[in-house]
Amino acid sequence: MAVFDPRVIDPNLILSRRVGVIGFGSQGHAHALNLRDSGVEVRIGLYAGSPSRTRAEAMGFEVLPVPEVAGWADVIVLAVPDVPMAAIFSREIAPALRARQALVFIHGFNIRYGTIVAPRDVDVLLVSPKGPGPRLRAEYEAGSGLAALIGLHQDAGGGGLDLALSYAWGIGSARALLLATSFREETETDLFGEQAVLCGGIPELVKAGYDTLVEAGYHPEVAYFECLHEAKLITDLLYERGLAGMRSAISETAAWGGLTAGPKVIGPEARASMRELLRAIQDGSFARDWIAENAAGLPHMQRLEAEEAAHGSGAIGAEIRRELGIDPENEQHRKIASQTDP
Repeated sequence: MAVFDPRVIDPNLILSRRVGVIGFGSQGHAHALNLRDSGVEVRIGLYAGSPSRTRAEAMGFEVLPVPEVAGWADVIVLAVPDVPMAAIFSREIAPALRARQALVFIHGFNIRYGTIVAPRDVDVLLVSPKGPGPRLRAEYEAGSGLAALIGLHQDAGGGGLDLALSYAWGIGSARALLLATSFREETETDLFGEQAVLCGGIPELVKAGYDTLVEAGYHPEVAYFECLHEAKLITDLLYERGLAGMRSAISETAAWGGLTAGPKVIGPEARASMRELLRAIQDGSFARDWIAENAAGLPHMQRLEAEEAAHGSGAIGAEIRRELGIDPENEQHRKIASQTDP
């Protein structure tokens, strides 16, 4: 895999462009703020009546209707949710496009599954920071950056990749690590990681562990600590040191127990399920189901979220976090990270 050398990036490529950020949610606000602080001229595109307008204007941005921003900008950043993005593009962005503009995607979903087809005379770029918007902003403000994946789907003028790298400089990711990828690879691995591990596998494992202990008669508070609260300590070690480094930082008893028990929990059946999830992502059936769920008004998602909210660990966890003085405002980051308001 190619690692881009930040020394060859030309910041003037993005500094000389006008950038329109469509949406001001998690990623949109972070991209806009980082770009502006890097010296880039930025405007925000929102629909009339958007609740994000007040927030964006309070931060000093000029906010205009989406078609106006799309017509004004040289670089258009699509920072809106995956499913409604296609309709927003076809209705409000596509009619305003002109030759030699560039479209920047933060996630490749719509290009990968063909719900957006850009005109041949515009660049189609992927700049995908590997983390939520609040983290992208925090790293920038700290003088660091968040690693990003860089991809090129369509290069109308011959300088698309250089522009993508310059954009990555603008949001601070060139301070960290820039890796080459494709829209297909980014989309499929991102969806798989979310489903099989990060947002699907880990929460389900936590709930199963908690339920097993509580059903066996252990106190719910103790079960919460062992199966959920301490998960952060291990994931921090994994982030900082990798698998082997994590093992070396825990007790020998924990290391031995984990090494021998892990394959029993994540055995052949779980691995087969992961391969099934990946096939659904690769053949497009997951995308079709998710688009259909949105069209129906998200009934199954709402039911599943309600069921999880009623899980026994919820009330116990809220009580423990209050006792520990953990700021509940931090819980809003999950919602912020999932909402990119057009």
